[in-house]
Amino acid sequence: MTVSQEFIRIENVVASSSSRQELDFESVAVVLTGADYDPEKFPGLIYRSTDFRSTALMFCSGKVVCTGAKGIEDVHESMEMLFNTFRDLQIEVAEDPEIIVQNIVSSADLGRNLNLNAIVVGFGLKEIEYKPEQFPGLVYRLNEPDVAALLFSSGKLVVTGGKDTNDAEQALDVITKRLEDLGLLE
Repeated sequence: MTVSQEFIRIENVVASSSSRQELDFESVAVVLTGADYDPEKFPGLIYRSTDFRSTALMFCSGKVVCTGAKGIEDVHESMEMLFNTFRDLQIEVAEDPEIIVQNIVSSADLGRNLNLNAIVVGFGLKEIEYKPEQFPGLVYRLNEPDVAALLFSSGKLVVTGGKDTNDAEQALDVITKRLEDLGLLE
């Protein structure tokens, strides 16, 4: 059973970039509608705009973290809008700043229940973390791709740590193959 891309849903993309300029939050927060700056709660400025498909976390160093996007295109579009807003505020930003994807969180459903205890025995303890009294899912750390997958008895999975949209598909292919080889996915 190969898991097709249509069964995988991107839940969150986190990416970072930089304006390469120090930011004066006192003046920026006043101008940006949707900006929240409370240094007692968070050391940066949180910017939620209805135009963005994500939330921007800005730090005084100029570093920007984009979170909540549902795709890499959304990250690039949000960052471009944010940097254009910076330019409108006379904050210099490179023409094409580097945007680095830090984490892609995806979900999928295998459509059948999983016996997590049998998976622990079959996969072995080296790559598995399972403490049902603390968390209802099993954590499976893959080396290729370098991601962590959370497997639940309902058959639902969450793949986190991806840097590329194909990482979740590759991880699910590895997981389903191992489950099938062990007779745990029929």
